[in-house]
Amino acid sequence: MLKQVICINWGTKYGPRFINRLYAMVARNITPPFTFTCFTDNDTGIRPEVDCQPLPPLDFVMPKNTKGKWPKARLWSPTLGSLTGPVLFLDLDLVITGSLDDFFTYGDPDRVILARNPAKPFERLGQTSVFRFPVGALAPLQERFLADPQGVADEYRFEQRFVTRNAPGGVDLFPKAWVRHFRYQCMLPFPLNLALPPRLPQGTKIVIFPGGVHPEHAIQGGWVHREGWTLGQHLKGLATRHEDGSRWRYLRHYMKPTSWVADHWTE
Repeated sequence: MLKQVICINWGTKYGPRFINRLYAMVARNITPPFTFTCFTDNDTGIRPEVDCQPLPPLDFVMPKNTKGKWPKARLWSPTLGSLTGPVLFLDLDLVITGSLDDFFTYGDPDRVILARNPAKPFERLGQTSVFRFPVGALAPLQERFLADPQGVADEYRFEQRFVTRNAPGGVDLFPKAWVRHFRYQCMLPFPLNLALPPRLPQGTKIVIFPGGVHPEHAIQGGWVHREGWTLGQHLKGLATRHEDGSRWRYLRHYMKPTSWVADHWTE
């Protein structure tokens, strides 16, 4: 079986540093043959093993005041370069910690299968940080989105909710243990987060990083905009107003350096 992995990159937030690491993690954790395609607006600095393709064209105004990653709607196009059949999409800022092979054999190859979203435990919601779909299967979603991008974003807020609720034939979900959310399922709750580093749950194949915390932050410890802070610096910061808002929220936003992220997030 030819395993097809894809990712998407636009703007300057991520770029070759993340793309090259993602390719390296895939190559270490997959049984060949496989392809790795990156749809991007800039291929400068990307390693030659990556098949760089232009972003699928879309003529729309990006929705405003929404948290969803709506540029991913490009992936819902009827065609994606020369790719056909099932493809596994991976976010650029995730960490691969186990074999990816099962993501290609799980379930029906004609189904849309997403990771589970643990942030909404009372809603059957997929997570588009990791999802598999046949090329072209989500074209009806793109058509509906392009008819009213702002209206769709206002109704669903997140693109993953739009996909979960509207994919033709519905969606399936990968097993919970395969994909873990770093902040919700790896970081320990307060006050344990002040003393112990985030853990890697047994059986995890991929760790996703939604919400602003990236692998680099996990490696250094501290928090976003407070990278590398010691516990003493963190506690001292209680006296200062931070963008975290409340002091309770600030206290929870701290982590010890995470060595297993450093071990896996390498090129």
